[in-house]
Amino acid sequence: MLKTRVLTAIVLLAVLLPILFFLPPIYLSIFLLIAVVAAAWEWSRMIAPNAKYSAWIYAALCLCIIFALFGLNDPTWQFGLLFIAVLFWFFNAPFLLARGMRLSLEKWRYYYGVLGLILLPATWFALILLREIGLIFMLSTMALVWIADIGAYFVGKAFGKRRLAAQISPGKSVEGALGGMVLCYVYALACVFFLPLDATLFGAWAFRFGWIPLWLMVTVLVAFSIFGDLFESQLKRLAGVKDSSQLLPGHGGVLDRVDALLPVMPIAALLAGFI
Repeated sequence: MLKTRVLTAIVLLAVLLPILFFLPPIYLSIFLLIAVVAAAWEWSRMIAPNAKYSAWIYAALCLCIIFALFGLNDPTWQFGLLFIAVLFWFFNAPFLLARGMRLSLEKWRYYYGVLGLILLPATWFALILLREIGLIFMLSTMALVWIADIGAYFVGKAFGKRRLAAQISPGKSVEGALGGMVLCYVYALACVFFLPLDATLFGAWAFRFGWIPLWLMVTVLVAFSIFGDLFESQLKRLAGVKDSSQLLPGHGGVLDRVDALLPVMPIAALLAGFI
């Protein structure tokens, strides 16, 4: 299992690193588009596992929505999609997570179906917007999510006692979440002090608004990275599956790798709009 996981990671890095650092940005947009469409395919398979062709239709519909909004070339529509996604994460996601496993996927199937066609395209547009600001700007924002996850894992393993969401994800602890949060504060400060202020969201935010708003922003982003992780875990448990798919051997599916990015990227993109 570990060997398969490492081999998959090496292949992904071998593809992604040249795209990031040596090829024009359009190639990254295409790579991210493929990832989002694959995630849409997985999303549909979870909410409608018995529908034979619906996952392919759903993935194609997600692609059409992205092409349509991109073709309009009107930032108003694109930011509107980001805003709707952020509204969901702030006001609807907490309600769904609070229900735990008391939801019926059969009754909520159409809701989740519409939801995926908002959240997944919004994540793609958010990533493209952050990339347009700068490659380091995008990567440093994504890194916050990974650092929060790494911190939560190791602190949770060492000190975790109180379960964060026992029904949804028994492995996550309150102590782990707090550990990940603290590590992200350190990371954000390092970005401010060691990188050009306009190179990262954290430096630009600290320069524009000050230290307390920076602290609040990092808190919000890390909290919603946890929300994204829990939200996908809840959806998988409702669907009765361990992984969203087996597209990435040893890692599960694309959604399993990007779940925490789904809320963070649209929020970060809107925050970047303020500066």
